[in-house]
Amino acid sequence: MNKTFLDAVKHRRSYYDILGESTVSDARLEEIIGDIVKSAPSAFNSQSTRVVLLLGEEHGAFWDLTEAELKKVVAEENFASTKEKIESFRKGYGTVLYFEETEVIKGLQEKFPLYAQNFAKWSEHTNAIHQFAIWTALEDEGLGASLQHYTELVEEAVRQRWGLKSSWKLIAQMPFGKPGSQPGEKDVQPLEERFLVKK
Repeated sequence: MNKTFLDAVKHRRSYYDILGESTVSDARLEEIIGDIVKSAPSAFNSQSTRVVLLLGEEHGAFWDLTEAELKKVVAEENFASTKEKIESFRKGYGTVLYFEETEVIKGLQEKFPLYAQNFAKWSEHTNAIHQFAIWTALEDEGLGASLQHYTELVEEAVRQRWGLKSSWKLIAQMPFGKPGSQPGEKDVQPLEERFLVKK
C-alpha cells in the first residue's frame, strides 16, 4: 500500500469518469484481488464469496451484455441516459464481478440448523467485506471504481457467457480504470449523529 490503511479508506470514492487505462499491471491486479479473496473474513470461515476479474475484451463484453439486457426492460424514450451510463463503465479498464456460492450457504444451513436463517445474511456481509477491501485497494493503487448492481437482470447471461456454476449468485459489479477526473465533494453527515462513544 502507498498510504496507511485509514488514509486509503478516507480517500476511497465512487469514480464514474474512468479511462481504459490502468496504473498497475494486470499481474498486480490479480495479486491484489487474489490476496483479498484469500484473506477477507467470513462467517464460520465459509469463504463463500467468488470473484471474477474481467479485463480487455471480456470487460467490454460484460457491458455489451448488460446494455442488451437493459434494452429489453427500459423504455426506448428513456434508454439514452441508460446507454450513456453503461458507456461510462464500458470505457473503463476492467470490471470485478462479485458472487456468492449458494451451495456453501446451503451446506452451512444444513450443518448448523440453529443459525440457518442467518447464513444468507452473513454471506452478504462477507461479500460486502470483499467489495470494500478490493475497492479500497484499487483506490490505493491510483485507480477509480464504483459499485453497480445489475444483478438478476444479467445474472443468467453472465453465467452462460463465462461458464459459471448456476449456484453462483451475482451480487455486484465494480467497473474500474484510471480516473478521468476527480469526483466532487462528498456530503458527509455529522459524525456525532452516526458515531456514539459510551464510557
